Amino acid sequence: MRTLDDIREEYEFLEGDERYRLLIELGRELEPMPDALKTDATLVRGCSAAVWVYPTAEGDALHFLADSNAAITKGIVALVIAAVQDRSAREVADMDIAAALAPFDLKNQLSSNRTQGVPNMIALVRDHAARIAAG
Repeated sequence: MRTLDDIREEYEFLEGDERYRLLIELGRELEPMPDALKTDATLVRGCSAAVWVYPTAEGDALHFLADSNAAITKGIVALVIAAVQDRSAREVADMDIAAALAPFDLKNQLSSNRTQGVPNMIALVRDHAARIAAG
């Protein structure tokens, strides 16, 4: 998975539809999430499309699997995951993920329908991290 900095660098050079294409590409690059993990417990509430996020711990690092049934939304969740992937649970729980995503200006780049679930994606990622950090 690309780093958030690499994605941001590319994103800044693009406009309009090219940014949509980049988001779709990011979604396609997500590690496959097994259907068995797409449960009510991993479902992000409040999204216009179905979005699932599942954390795994690899040593001290959290590794997230994510998926969506909509291409743009899958790209958005890929951005969220890129911000936190393979960081410690404590770091993710304490991180201001919204600030990390601010340079992408998603609210002004995408329809409100597509971005309404972003705070819920962030909250679910941070909640998972906090629970894991607490042991």
